[in-house]
Amino acid sequence: MGRGLVATFARDGDRVAFTYRPGGTPPDATLALARPNDPDVLAIAADHGDPAAAAQVVAVVEDARGPIDVLVHAVGPIVVQSFAQSTPADYTAMLDGNLGSAVTMAFAVLPGMRERRYGRLVFFGMNGSHATQPSRTMSLYGAAKAGLVAFARTLALEEAAFGIAVNVIEPGDIRDKYADRAAAAAIPGRNPTGHAGSWEDIADAVRFATRAEGAYLNGMVIGVNGGLAEPHE
Repeated sequence: MGRGLVATFARDGDRVAFTYRPGGTPPDATLALARPNDPDVLAIAADHGDPAAAAQVVAVVEDARGPIDVLVHAVGPIVVQSFAQSTPADYTAMLDGNLGSAVTMAFAVLPGMRERRYGRLVFFGMNGSHATQPSRTMSLYGAAKAGLVAFARTLALEEAAFGIAVNVIEPGDIRDKYADRAAAAAIPGRNPTGHAGSWEDIADAVRFATRAEGAYLNGMVIGVNGGLAEPHE
């Protein structure tokens, strides 16, 4: 989904920079998709489990590409297993990876946005996390995402006076993260639409939440789930 978001923002004429996890999926395919529309697209290796990474990323991006107007936080590991099978290390990974990384990125980007009196932030929850909807095998991940939604909605209250809007996307059970809308329509799904969602559906919601005209669209939690607001189909 992150790859699709990068390509979408580049296609729409934005200056794009994105991070990728060192040792994880290389950025080459994402760069190849974005470069036809943004030749200067920037990929930065960053470990978002490191609290210092956020400030470093923001410094590099602003030096190379100028002020950051939009932050889309699409970072966070997932553990799907019962609490009895989980470990303290899993807890640290879920909290630091999903909530902690969002907090450190907010610390890094918000001062500049406040100064310029403009900003758009988008975070990703889990389907149902705004209502702390429980789901078996997701005690740690669900708790981290519920905390992230609470954090984002509080930012929406506090930062609105500076022209900053903060919103949350809650993706449904999108099985194939690389499938576009046409391909996803052929994948059966147990939601009211009868088929799976796609990265394009997520990208549409993110673009809606980051519109320049959208300062009044603030504190939203947008479920992109085919009408089924549950963590699993």
